[in-house]
Amino acid sequence: MGEDGRVRKVWLGVSVGIGVSFSFVALLVVGTYMVAADLVGGAGGKAVGLAKGAVPSSYEPLIQRYGNSCPAINPALLAAQLYQESGWNAKAQSPANAKGIAQFIPATWASHGVDGNKDGVRDIWDPQDAIPSAAAYDCSLAKYVKDVPGNQTHNMLASYNAGAYAVIKYGGVPPYRETQNYVKTITTLAKSFEAPIQKVQPSQQSAGAIYFAQKQLGKPYLWGGNGTPEEGGRFDCSGLTKAAYKTVGIDLPRVANDQWNAGPHPKRSELLPGDLVFFAYDLDDPRSIHHVGMYVGGGYMINAPYTGAVIRFDKIDSPDYIGATRVTQDGAKALPRGNSA
Repeated sequence: MGEDGRVRKVWLGVSVGIGVSFSFVALLVVGTYMVAADLVGGAGGKAVGLAKGAVPSSYEPLIQRYGNSCPAINPALLAAQLYQESGWNAKAQSPANAKGIAQFIPATWASHGVDGNKDGVRDIWDPQDAIPSAAAYDCSLAKYVKDVPGNQTHNMLASYNAGAYAVIKYGGVPPYRETQNYVKTITTLAKSFEAPIQKVQPSQQSAGAIYFAQKQLGKPYLWGGNGTPEEGGRFDCSGLTKAAYKTVGIDLPRVANDQWNAGPHPKRSELLPGDLVFFAYDLDDPRSIHHVGMYVGGGYMINAPYTGAVIRFDKIDSPDYIGATRVTQDGAKALPRGNSA
């Protein structure tokens, strides 16, 4: 919504208004889809670092540095773990007494915490210590299972969740649903932090989401609106995007800055209809995202702008445009829900 501002035990613009014709938008959508195959050009490649604005700027140097501590991890994977556990909240504390941005429990911290900033103190609450410690712990687990067949990153994550003994016993990710889901969640979420070297795949559900959003055009904005009958079918910005994707079977989080991590981030030149486009107060901090819309092509989005306005088409190019997300079903499922803040 326009004013939008995370428990697991394991850490680890210029408006064109409603007057824009539907035929114009339909042509934009169809035309953009016709070139989608040329834009994609095959399967995505491996990450080469963090996408611009993917993590808060205050943590980016740490994640870039320590995310390359060993072959089993990379900056995007480390970012996914931190986001999954604390939502970037350095003061997070769970009922299980997991603490800080990396959600270490005290016993694990005692044996694996490091003095990352070399100030003589290993502080579980200090990201300058906790982030290097998270990477070091990952690498330590990876070392324990280095001789186990299969993907070393998957085996490391499984060791974190189920213990290295289980990974060794089963010769890879053990047949535990929780562990398998954990491995998939973190590796999927990591894709939303990657800076891909190839175009990202188009969404198969986007046309249905756009269809729903178009039907809401002209409805008055309602802060906190979810489109319920009691609310007169009115929405705010993230309520609209959530409802639109819900119609095609994708359950997004409620607030805009959480929807940011529901998939990979295409470049401005690669946008396709259905991509979510985001706007932030600080272009280096996704936590400052304050608005989201749905791209329809030709530089326009459908959005619920603010109190007093109606759901309408607006241009996306404005100084506070931080980027876009290509929503995927797996990406949405991987997002943390209900973490302590």
